[in-house]
Formats: sequence, C-alpha cells, structure tokens
Amino acid sequence: MSEAGEFVDYTLQMESTWEKAAETSERLGQGLKVYGASVGAIRGTVRDALKRYKNLSHDDITALSSELWEEPVFERRLAAVVLLQTKVALLVNTDLTRIEGFIRSAGTCELVEPLAKDVVRPLLARLEGLARERAERVLERWANDPDSELQYAASLAAAP
Repeated sequence: MSEAGEFVDYTLQMESTWEKAAETSERLGQGLKVYGASVGAIRGTVRDALKRYKNLSHDDITALSSELWEEPVFERRLAAVVLLQTKVALLVNTDLTRIEGFIRSAGTCELVEPLAKDVVRPLLARLEGLARERAERVLERWANDPDSELQYAASLAAAP
C-alpha cells in the first residue's frame, strides 16, 4: 500500500469507536467490515492526507481511490468517495470504468449515491464533445445493465 493509503487507513482506525462501529454495522448489515469512524473523521482524514501528500496527479488520485476501495471496509470506501468528490476536477471520462467497478462492488447505497451524485454527475456536467458523448454512452449502458445498483447510479447521475 502507498504511504498515503497507509496514512488514511491508520488514521481511520485511530478515529474509530466501538459504539460507532456497532451502529454502522447494524445499519449496513453484513456486506462490509466497519471500523467505526464518523463521516466527519473520514472527511478530515482525506483533507489531512491531501495536505500531507500535496500535488497528487490524476493517476495518484485514482490509484489511491482504488487502494482504499480494495478492502471491503466501509470507512475506507467512503474515504475513496470523498477523495474523488474532492478531486473531481481532475477526473476524465475514462475514469467511469473505475467508478463502475466501485458501484458494482459498493455493497450499500450509502456509497453508490455519493459516487453518482457527487462524482459522476459533476464529471459529466463539465465534459464536452467526444468525451461527453462517450460518457453518456457509458451511462446509457449502466441504465440498461441488470445490476440494480448501476441502474440506480445512472438515474442519479443523469438527474438535473
């Protein structure tokens, strides 16, 4: 794991409480492991990571998001979403492939919704020309996919 990934993972674990872990586990069910960090702690951890590891390129951001997503831990995955939300201006239409994988493996609408609304929607809104056409075709494919989470993400991303 990268130094930035280790920083985020370690910090999230240190920000956790067993009470929050129990509450989140009950809400999410069995699909994901839970550390027990609050949303505020997750956002703060991502903010601190971006201050500590300045000048991360597009490739660094997408690699870090994949690293965080790799383990089925809710807080790590939410940190990946927050990272992509924060750096959405760096994303390009081809990043929809990575995001599709995230949506397919999310395990909860609590990850699908912010990916669709706060990452895919603003990404699509700023694309132009061929890049936009390609992104719109991806969303069309999502809308017709048998995966209900992908269909849901497509409807949220396309909404005004």
